[in-house]
Formats: sequence, C-alpha cells, structure tokens
Amino acid sequence: MTGVAVITFQGPEREPTGLTVNSFTSVSLTPPLVLFCVHRDSRALTAVRDVGAFAVNILAADQRELCRAFATRDTARCAGLAHRTGTTGSPVLADTLAYLDCRVHDMVPGGDHEIVLGEVVDLGLLREDPPLAFFRSSHPRLETLA
Repeated sequence: MTGVAVITFQGPEREPTGLTVNSFTSVSLTPPLVLFCVHRDSRALTAVRDVGAFAVNILAADQRELCRAFATRDTARCAGLAHRTGTTGSPVLADTLAYLDCRVHDMVPGGDHEIVLGEVVDLGLLREDPPLAFFRSSHPRLETLA
C-alpha cells in the first residue's frame, strides 16, 4: 500500500502541469530531501529537469478524481484547478492534505525510470483528513484495512 501524491511543475510554455505518483518518499532530514520516480520517456521528466523545481501535493481520501485526472500516460494541465504559485515557482494545488515545494537536488537513473531527488524549501499542512491510499489497483479507506 502506498500514499498518493500529485507532482506539479511548470510545463512547456510555463503552463502549470502535473502527474500522479505513488513512488514518493522521504530520503533525508538534513538536508530535507524527498524523491519520486518518473519514466525516462515522460515529458514530466524533461520539464522538471528544465525548470529545476516541483511541488509534491499529498492527496486526501476524498480526492480520487484529482488523482485520476493526473494519472494519464502523460502529464495533465492544472487549468481550471485552484492552485497558487509556490516559493520555487511550482504550482501548489489548493485543498490537498499537504504540500512540499522542492528544488531539484539530483536525478539518478533507475532502470527505465529516473529517480528525482528534491530539496524541500517550503511545506505546509492544509487539512486534517485521512490520506488517499492505493492498494491492489483501488483506493481503500484506511480504516477498512484493520
């Protein structure tokens, strides 16, 4: 089981863009580093590399549709979604559980994916609700797994 996050960044022509990931984790507290993995052929990788920044938007259990909107084979646009510009210039989605605004620290090959390491420069808790989980191709409520 994993949590679900949407990685957002400035896409081509500075258009707020993002993709859903379940490969997000903390790496280090000093310095504060996190990582996510993205397919080597993804346009998201090129955009994040070019801009040098991204935001991690941690989704709440009631945000399944938001998860699916960004879970397409390619990146999705943030057009029409409430968001603000974070410290790094990355879009931060409104009404998610929490966010981490990051500068790219390093990128490391990992098979057919790239491991993107980010240094957290800003973060915030926006809601006090259960997180969205992913398990066996669905989004179970965490209390039903006990």
